[in-house]
Amino acid sequence: LGLSRAISSLNRTPELDVESAAASQSAPHHRASFLTPRASSSSSHPLILRWRDSPPSPPRLLFLPSHAPKDNESSHRISVRKQGVLIQIPWRGYAFGSLLFPKSTRKGFCGVASFSAGSNRVSVESSETEKTVQYAWPDGKRPRVCILGGGFGGLYTALRLDSLVWPDGKKPQILLVDQSERFVFKPMLYELLSGEVDEWEIAPRFLDLLANTSVEFFRDRVKLLLPSHDVPKNGSGRSTCVGTVHLESGRLVEYDWLVLALGAESKIDTVPGAMDYALPFSTLEDALRVNTKLNELERKNFRIGSPIRVVVVGCGYSGVELAATISDRLQSKGVVQAVNVATTILPSAPPGNREAALKVLTERNVQLFLGYFVRAIKKASDPGTPSQPTGTGSVQDLGQDRDPEKLVLELQPAERGLQGQVLEADLVLWTVGIKPQLPQLETYELPLNARGQVESDETLRVKGHPRIFAVGDSSGLKDSAGRLLPASAQVAFQQADFAGWNLWAAINGRPLLPFRYQNLGEMMTLGRWDAAVSPSFIDGLTLEGPIGHGARKLAYLIRLPTDEHRIKVGLSWFTKTAIDSLASLQTTLTKVVSGA
Repeated sequence: LGLSRAISSLNRTPELDVESAAASQSAPHHRASFLTPRASSSSSHPLILRWRDSPPSPPRLLFLPSHAPKDNESSHRISVRKQGVLIQIPWRGYAFGSLLFPKSTRKGFCGVASFSAGSNRVSVESSETEKTVQYAWPDGKRPRVCILGGGFGGLYTALRLDSLVWPDGKKPQILLVDQSERFVFKPMLYELLSGEVDEWEIAPRFLDLLANTSVEFFRDRVKLLLPSHDVPKNGSGRSTCVGTVHLESGRLVEYDWLVLALGAESKIDTVPGAMDYALPFSTLEDALRVNTKLNELERKNFRIGSPIRVVVVGCGYSGVELAATISDRLQSKGVVQAVNVATTILPSAPPGNREAALKVLTERNVQLFLGYFVRAIKKASDPGTPSQPTGTGSVQDLGQDRDPEKLVLELQPAERGLQGQVLEADLVLWTVGIKPQLPQLETYELPLNARGQVESDETLRVKGHPRIFAVGDSSGLKDSAGRLLPASAQVAFQQADFAGWNLWAAINGRPLLPFRYQNLGEMMTLGRWDAAVSPSFIDGLTLEGPIGHGARKLAYLIRLPTDEHRIKVGLSWFTKTAIDSLASLQTTLTKVVSGA
């Protein structure tokens, strides 16, 4: 599809091959997109287009410089009708261009674009629209802050910024971009499976949360980041050189300050068959998909009378919480098994949480396969699938009775002295590994570590880019011991507060504060009316059972994004608790009367 060639030479103009992409059935145009070199001044730089053969239909050029001089248009649309054309356009910074070919253009038609200096990059893709729209900020003078990602880091940074007191004319315009229409309070996704919460309580719409703020919201995906290097010389928040964010919808958003909070997603492509047969548990869509699957299995197995077999891969917090919640939901109707490469569950958790979780899993007969990793996941009907599951430690030949829709997991020992195992499951849940979303984007000159996170300094600014901040899973910040901070909601909470304050300080020319992570303790759900909470400020204390459950829900209620949503959810939870308590009391009285 796209042929990219960057040639730097002092003696000749660098050239860039531009090839039209294959259009989808609904796309009216092919689109070939390219990025120019960075220009340090507003002088005219020649852009030369020429074709290896005559184009059957003339394309149009859409040229969008990130910093156009005031006396020039910020974009240029030119019809290219010659064998070669020379265009003189002044610009500063980077410029993003698109060649729009009519759909009748044959696939693979090629041309060459040349620039006056520097190296070039190209990306070619199919586009459903030829229109690229530059976002018009409401105020032309106030600072512009673009926040990419609406998780804990992004949303809470936006709310923090909006709540601060600003000098006249300095309060920034804030734009929040996220691919979903809902904010998701991820630590409580498990309660969707247990039925303790409703979807609206832990996944409110961004538009509802931001209704009483000045924050603007776009539901969109980020495609391309063009960072800016220039920093304002005075204390003002605006500069003549800004960065640009290119969204998949075609919007181009210029910014003065950028916050990267794009989060991470499940890394499920590491084992053969995992992508096809295992379900991740990271997003609202994942949780709803798992709940739907459990409902289907409960209806199906109720008719046939066989237990539902669920395998959870990974025994970190997510895996243990899932195993505990599902075993509590299924009770005697199901068999839950958990696989972990380490020889213990929750290896990084406080001892109190680990002991409480192990006690609950043992009481609910959750089978633990510790010291194993999954080698492959297959369907029972696939050729070469082992026919002897060993899920309980003994070999059991199912022969012709095996359900071809069952899933089979091949386990390989990670420790000496263990034998390989084969597990059979109706549902496989994958909780091992995450990958940041930044490496999946087209980004230029951002420093990334081996995990795909941007390298940032202690003030949360990206190294080499003082006008870009990174929080949450997008940030590769390390603690004082040189260890990367954990990818947890608690870290994102705290970083959002600091990012909001440091943006205020940067815009107003004040000193920035170094971020210091404070571990306040760890909490986990263990099913309905059960949880474990280990606060860091009281050494050795762990709240378990209903007390831990109540403490955890109260802590998360306080952490919900806005006062309005907090009040609504608090009333809803109070009502549900009162109804459950009355139902429990009625059941107890009925048993007492029946016994009498």
